[in-house]
Order: sequence, then C-alpha cells, then structure tokens
Amino acid sequence: MISIRRYSRLTIFRKMGGLLLLAVLSSPAVLAQESYCYARRDTLSLYLDVFRPDSGAQTVLEGKPKPAVMFVFGGGFVSGSRSDASARKWFSRLTADGYTVVAIDYRLGMKGHRVGKGLLGANKALDRFLLSQQMGVEDVFSAVSFLAEHPEAGVPADNIVISGSSAGAIISLACVQAVANGQTEGLPEGFAFRGVMSFAGGIIGKKGAPRFAQAPCPVLLFHGTDDKIVAYKHFGFLRRGIWGSSHIASTLDKQGYDHSIWRIDGHGHDVASYMDVMWAVEKAFLERNVIQGIPCRVDALVDDPSLPTWKAWSNARTADLYR
Repeated sequence: MISIRRYSRLTIFRKMGGLLLLAVLSSPAVLAQESYCYARRDTLSLYLDVFRPDSGAQTVLEGKPKPAVMFVFGGGFVSGSRSDASARKWFSRLTADGYTVVAIDYRLGMKGHRVGKGLLGANKALDRFLLSQQMGVEDVFSAVSFLAEHPEAGVPADNIVISGSSAGAIISLACVQAVANGQTEGLPEGFAFRGVMSFAGGIIGKKGAPRFAQAPCPVLLFHGTDDKIVAYKHFGFLRRGIWGSSHIASTLDKQGYDHSIWRIDGHGHDVASYMDVMWAVEKAFLERNVIQGIPCRVDALVDDPSLPTWKAWSNARTADLYR
C-alpha cells in the first residue's frame, strides 16, 4: 500500500494505485566504455567510469537530451567502490533507457578512524565526518570540472543529475546544498546540477540544520523510517550532527521548494540499495521533473511488505561500521 500524506501538483502520480515498485532483478553486468583519471589528490588517483546508453536507446525526450547520472557509491566513508556490483544492475537499467552513467571515485575520509558508541562517540567523531563529507564534495566538483574541461569524454557537464547511496547520498545532498548556497569553488562558472536522487542520505553539519539560500535543483529522497546508520530525522546534539531525509524534506517544504520524499515505512538502511527497486519512481522524476521541468511536491509513506530487505543492513547501527 502506498499512501500520499500531503502533496501538491502531483501530476506525475495520478495513477498511484497502479504503480508497480519493481523488485531487484538479476541482469548481465554492464561494462564501462571508458575510464578517466579525473584528479590526483592526497597521493591518490581518482577515476571515473563512463557507461554509454545502449545502442538504439532513446537519448532524447520531448526534444531535450536526457541527463547523465553521476553516481557516488556508499560505504560509510570507509569502504566502497565505483565498481560496486550491486549498482551495476541499476546502471544497466539507466543505459537501457538512454541515460549515460558516470561512476566516480572519492577519498574515504573515515578510513582507519574509529567511532565510539552512541551519541557521545558520534559527537566526538563529528569533525572527521564533516571533513569526510567536504572531501567528497570537493572530489565531485573536480569530476564535474574534468568533464567540462574534456568535452572529448562526451558527457555534457551542464546536464548532470547527481545520485548517491548512503555516504554517497550524503555527499550528493551536500553538493546540492553547496551550490544552492553559492559555495561553488571548483565548479565551472554558473554550474548547477539538473537534479539529485538520494538513497538513505542526509547532510552533516555543526552549525545547525541545513538551509538553502536559493531553490535547489529538483530533489528526490528515499529513506527507511527505521534507519539506524544514517538518521531518518536527526542524530546529534543541539546544532551538531546529521540531518536526514525527513528533516531535509521538512526544510524544503517550509522554504517553499519543490521536492519528493519516499518514506519506506519500517525499513532500515537497506533502502540505501534501492536504486533498482525504485526505478519506476526515478524514471518519472527524471522524465517529468528534471527533463521537462514540471514542478512537483510529493510526500509518500510506502508500506509494502514485498519490498526487499537485507538483514545485514536492516538493524545495523552507525557504530557497526567503525569497529
């Protein structure tokens, strides 16, 4: 059952009762056509992979080119890979539908760092979490600039939707907030993302809840209501901590900015791997909100027992990642 708790201009979901949420399907692994070293930083070489649309796929909709989807992998800032096998099925779905996918490396700022239990431990580690988020933002901006400076890569830098899972979703949302707040150092002049798709993400800060000085690009949020790794609402102390999807959606709503949030009722951090599962929603978002520019505000509570769960992530807590 899918219930829409509040909405306006919900033109893309008029047939909500018949919407089928696709389960994870096995499919042949898609292969990157090219890989580029986009930056060298802190003795590391950072690469991006480009996955081209399938032969014969429609790359234009209503006379407008479909955007490239830049994917930022998850892993708690301690692990993960742009070649994550769990994301390849989703890449295949995107390329089959005419989208270019760009999967990027970024520096893992929490690698080798321990986090104590509970609020106290997380609070002590907050500065390092915040640094990790900022490092990821810097690396995403470098990847965008690389594409802008190298047109031979064939990925128009002015037509990018950023998307991330878990830590990658945190980085993606922080990138969008930075652009909305005019913090664009390292980006091409006048750059803006065309959209953002966040799977179990949030924004880390120590100066209060995130705000947006101007309207951000179209925002699509997915989050489990019982997520104990990336807070669904807020985890922290006073003005410090991480503000999750529910809080971000509330902020956007109060500021009058269009956004969509899909609250997966009773689920934990397994929603971080829902890229392929929620394809029907993403496709509508990309086609209507991003490409055609149709404004939409959705607040959906999804209660669907058939949605997949992964035991390792359903009940996992933040401290479990940093033992």
